[in-house]
Amino acid sequence: MKEKLDTVTVSHANNKAPNLETLNWGDLTWIHLERPTKLETEYLGNHFPFHPLNLDDVLSIIQRPKIDDYKDHMFIVLHFPYYNPINQAIVSSEVDFFIGNGFLVSIDCSGYLKSVAKFFKLCQTSEDTLRGNFIHGSGYLLYRIVDKLVDDCIPLLDMIGENIDHVENHLFTVGIQGAVMKISTLRRNIITFRRIIWPMRAVVSSLEGKTRRFTKIELSDYFGDTIDHVDKIWDALDEYKEIIEGLNATHDSLASHRNYDVLRVLTILATISAVLIIVPTFYGMNVPLPGGSNPGGHPFSWLLVVLSMVLSIAGMLYYFRRKGWF
Repeated sequence: MKEKLDTVTVSHANNKAPNLETLNWGDLTWIHLERPTKLETEYLGNHFPFHPLNLDDVLSIIQRPKIDDYKDHMFIVLHFPYYNPINQAIVSSEVDFFIGNGFLVSIDCSGYLKSVAKFFKLCQTSEDTLRGNFIHGSGYLLYRIVDKLVDDCIPLLDMIGENIDHVENHLFTVGIQGAVMKISTLRRNIITFRRIIWPMRAVVSSLEGKTRRFTKIELSDYFGDTIDHVDKIWDALDEYKEIIEGLNATHDSLASHRNYDVLRVLTILATISAVLIIVPTFYGMNVPLPGGSNPGGHPFSWLLVVLSMVLSIAGMLYYFRRKGWF
């Protein structure tokens, strides 16, 4: 087999030509494109025997990963997490593949999964990297791309772990102020991450058997290693889910205890206020009372009113203290 290295960029400034890149080596062609439009899908439909429904799927949003197996090629849909720093949320980003003997088409539907483009550029600039990844066929090249995308999940997983530690320290040092929003954000990201990883496990685990006809070497060990990484990510997410649920329960417990303290103080103040209202009320009535307001009353009768209130409040505070209410 005669080896050849050929890189072609099919694009045009006025967008009248499809925006995609082509990399050739030996008998294998890799086409990569980002944010596909109708123009790119028409180009693929004219040059490859792809099903029109699959080309429509490239332009639509598919919620779950899948594999459509045909006689001479396969259409693969996978989802990987992407962290949006603007709203601090993990979102699902779709990547599609068309694979057959002698070709691989990778499509980054959102343009967020930059590791695919970086790997493509690396193969363009390094002939050793190009040869090492192209020599075993399109199935091995697909494995290398999927493995890199799975490895990109690890930094996101580490970020979630660090955020959980931060929230835990905040909860037990600063208090519950602002913790509920941090916990809610983490719960949302963990739920989204789990929703992405869970269906992907089944698709990745079936890739080895289905891509065997498109490779020149045995890929069971390679895909087995990738599946092991996916399982570890799932296990870590499962652990993070339990931790964040525990932190949420702790936050609720601390918030309930704080509300109890507030209500206890307010109850004591309301009881004391009742004394401040009731005692002067008696002496404000137009009836004869010791030291009352009737004509001829003692000029220092107000001292008796104040003394009555002070003694009543002191008695209640002593009672509350004996009961351990404050």
